[in-house]
Amino acid sequence: MTSTRSMLVLDNVSRRFGSVAALDGVSLEIGAGQIACLVGHSGCGKSTLLRTVAGIETIDGGKILIDGITVSGDDAFVEPEHRRVGFMFQDYALFPHLSVRQNIAFGLSKLPRSDRARRVADIIERIGIGALADRFPHMLSGGEQQRVALARALAPQPRLLLMDEPFSNLDRGLRDKVRHETLAIVRDLAMTAVVVTHDPEEALAIGDMVALMQSGRLVEAGTGERIYDAPWTAYAASFFSQVNVIPARFSPDGLETPLGRFPSPDFRGGAPRVLVRPQSISIAGQGIAAEVLDRAILGEIEQIELKVSGLSAPLIMRGTARHDVAPGQSVHLSINASQVMIFPEKGE
Repeated sequence: MTSTRSMLVLDNVSRRFGSVAALDGVSLEIGAGQIACLVGHSGCGKSTLLRTVAGIETIDGGKILIDGITVSGDDAFVEPEHRRVGFMFQDYALFPHLSVRQNIAFGLSKLPRSDRARRVADIIERIGIGALADRFPHMLSGGEQQRVALARALAPQPRLLLMDEPFSNLDRGLRDKVRHETLAIVRDLAMTAVVVTHDPEEALAIGDMVALMQSGRLVEAGTGERIYDAPWTAYAASFFSQVNVIPARFSPDGLETPLGRFPSPDFRGGAPRVLVRPQSISIAGQGIAAEVLDRAILGEIEQIELKVSGLSAPLIMRGTARHDVAPGQSVHLSINASQVMIFPEKGE
């Protein structure tokens, strides 16, 4: 965050479509100059939330403030065109009959002609698309269309940029490159941005803040490092990485599991949820007895499936090391106890 001033505040925002709560009491604060990433499975409400901020959707409860001004709620509603919000759609929504230059100028009709031309020329130079200025959308690659869509969203000089799945239409290799270039431009302009994605890795790579949503609710929010390394909920832990779910029970000596005994958490009652990431498991000279079920090479990653007494499903182990093991072979496992995640069964 480049400022302590709040650029976007969501205060208990709700939105219903019939009996479905698309947004259910969402509260979130994003600072000026910060890039926040809304992430979650399809249908969790993240795109609806983006549209309420833009003013495309109304809200049924709560309020939304942009730069300290209430734009939705408290009997106030500021029309989308007066919110000074830039919106990048997933499909870019470029006008096919307009050139790149004309697409970028489309939202600047209220400016005098000379000012409009100057603004368009400036943003074309900033984005680095001068060679594309007189082309039409059908003449552009996916990455080029994305850059034009960004230029059009930034041309009106918004105070807040909203991006709905902006990189999902690009091939994997191109996606990383365009994402890096786009975010570099956004940061260079000290722009506050909210980016929607369903990709956990992309969310962790993008945001100064990552906000995870589920069924219209905000599950948790924080830096990508915190939300991955120390998630507050089992849902967050399993969303951002593959996990092994380990049965457990409380005992006087701690928490008993098929992978050994671990310190008992503070909560009591019911069976706790114990999650172990595949990279927290390693083959050792001694330890937990296991049988190799399968071994696969996934590029730089090696994945081994293991049978462990007391587990109904195979235990998944992953890492960059290579092991000369084969199905049916007996091995011993070591668990990094500091990386074992324990949550209450309910009330996440």
